[in-house]
Amino acid sequence: MNPGVAYAFAAFAVWGLFPIYFKTLHSIGAVEMLAHRMAWSMIFLLVVLTVRHQWRWLGPVMRDRRQLARFAASAVLLSTNWGIYIWAVNEGRIVEASLGYFINPLINVLFGMAFLHERLRPLQWVAVAIAGGGVAWLTWVNGAPPWVSLALALTFGGYGLLRKTARLGALEGLTVETMLLCPVAALYLAFVGTHGTSGFGQASWGVKLLLAAAGPITAIPLLLFAAGARRIPLSMLGLIQYVTPTLQLLIGVVIYGEPFGHDRLLGYGAIWAALAVYSLEGILNARMTAPPRAPATARKER
Repeated sequence: MNPGVAYAFAAFAVWGLFPIYFKTLHSIGAVEMLAHRMAWSMIFLLVVLTVRHQWRWLGPVMRDRRQLARFAASAVLLSTNWGIYIWAVNEGRIVEASLGYFINPLINVLFGMAFLHERLRPLQWVAVAIAGGGVAWLTWVNGAPPWVSLALALTFGGYGLLRKTARLGALEGLTVETMLLCPVAALYLAFVGTHGTSGFGQASWGVKLLLAAAGPITAIPLLLFAAGARRIPLSMLGLIQYVTPTLQLLIGVVIYGEPFGHDRLLGYGAIWAALAVYSLEGILNARMTAPPRAPATARKER
């Protein structure tokens, strides 16, 4: 098997299991948990870069104000996405959060059209229309739009858009973003620590160790994803990414007993149908645009 498939599957599976991790830390407030995630990620990334002797890229980046501004924007979107997700998990809204990551590929399509001047093909329009119908149905049955889902999809879609046009790889980009976020996280942790409102100080050693593990838990899936993305076609990567929201949905319903009635099933079903159309269209388009393969005899002669 192509090792890229294994790398990508491992990354998306780890992300799919995040609800269990954050539920275990429910005694820590969402904002404090987010701050710890930033701080421990920074420590882990510094260790990785030091071991790999991979620091030469940092100087030119820190002198490039335009690039720093771009990474500051992506850091804000990433931290917002993390914060909303942590809050949603601990508020018993894992199912709603999973919907955001089902919607995300279609948000990426719309962002590509709006900001990168990409043209949507007819079946892509069909997929977007079906997904829009699903969101409209969920809005009607719930009496309000699925704000958590939409916020997660939009923030992660915006983050992906900014990173798509960035010059740095996954490890370097995450390092710059974390460097920009870490001072804010450190100030917040110092504030709650000095005012006696820190959940970390009162937590058990097990919880403290789990919080410290937020560094590798955050960075390792990103490195696996980057390794997988370099080795397999984008169409295959797009299909494997649905492992994450599928696991999240199953965890929310099966493990934590969140409601998933017929009304919600209809809305999700429309979005799954849209994703099926979108994925099939991507596979067919990739096959149609791929260069023709040389006959076997010609390859042997070469």
